[in-house]
Amino acid sequence: MTDFARNQWYVAAYGREVGRELLGRTVLGEPILLYRTEDGRAVAMSDRCVHRRFPLSQAPGRLDGDSVVCGYHGFTYEPDGRCVFVPGQQRVPRTARLQTWHVIEQDSFVWVWMGDREPGTTRPPRAPWLDSADYTVVSGMEPIDGGYGLLVDNLMDLSHETYLHGGSIGTPEVAATPITTEVDEEAGVVHVSRHMEDAECPPFYAKSTGIEGRISRRQDIEYHAPGLYLLHSRIAPVGAPGPAPDGSDPHAFHVEVVYGITPSTERTTYDFWAVARDFALDDQKVTDFLRENNHIVVMQDVVALNVLQQSLDTEKAGYQELSINIDTGGLAARRILARLARPGGDRPAAAAR
Repeated sequence: MTDFARNQWYVAAYGREVGRELLGRTVLGEPILLYRTEDGRAVAMSDRCVHRRFPLSQAPGRLDGDSVVCGYHGFTYEPDGRCVFVPGQQRVPRTARLQTWHVIEQDSFVWVWMGDREPGTTRPPRAPWLDSADYTVVSGMEPIDGGYGLLVDNLMDLSHETYLHGGSIGTPEVAATPITTEVDEEAGVVHVSRHMEDAECPPFYAKSTGIEGRISRRQDIEYHAPGLYLLHSRIAPVGAPGPAPDGSDPHAFHVEVVYGITPSTERTTYDFWAVARDFALDDQKVTDFLRENNHIVVMQDVVALNVLQQSLDTEKAGYQELSINIDTGGLAARRILARLARPGGDRPAAAAR
């Protein structure tokens, strides 16, 4: 059985997904109901009626004002989880109450705190590009029929781009270029960098930036365990000036790739993906191209990870993995995740910045 790190923030949905329709999600094995009150506040409560465990998000369940009415027998719940109506009697049992979870909306995501203690002043890590006027964003979510650790492994080792994503974002230089890895064990953050100073320009970037010829390409990963992955990608023609001392970088194109990695169950994962760019902000053709082609890349990962999970499920106990240099960041992430999941091993989520 998988042990999850529970005293943490996890992405449950995009803000645009949560409205006056009842939305059901499963996070860390917990069925969660998401909706908005009439004043726009996001609510997260158990998606199981106390009576016969009928999913509240299932039709004909509905909202009556800010209250949730179960579609099976009409049990009615306030946003704080308190049941205020049961059929056929005046008295509502004192135990008729649903669990609720703390919610924060930040950077286009709806985050839920899944812990057995209060979050206090801790907040989710940031992905500010997702709601910045200086970037244009495409995003989506794909479910994976595999454990969330497989997605973490996948994203921490981008050498697979050369093989799994050849013809879109992968080129020979990605697999051939060594990485550097830095680990902040206390903060639970892993940094993995790969800088390619003279590389082939893959179609994903050639067609979106208009660059012709070879490029300087930098991939700087920033993984905040357990659930947020950031890839800072810089692309520029070979020989173009680098960033200025003041931090400006007008000769390059920048893409911020964001993944919310949320365990749904032991063997299923929500893959929230987003790509934010700082160029061609109003060019709809570029937006459409990046949306379509990044979705293709995501689905290539999804298919591969589904197959990998099926393969692992058939392995004999005690099978041995072989890890090499490119796995350094992924192994560090595994180590941190294992610590966070141990009793007392969790740490406060990233402090507010």
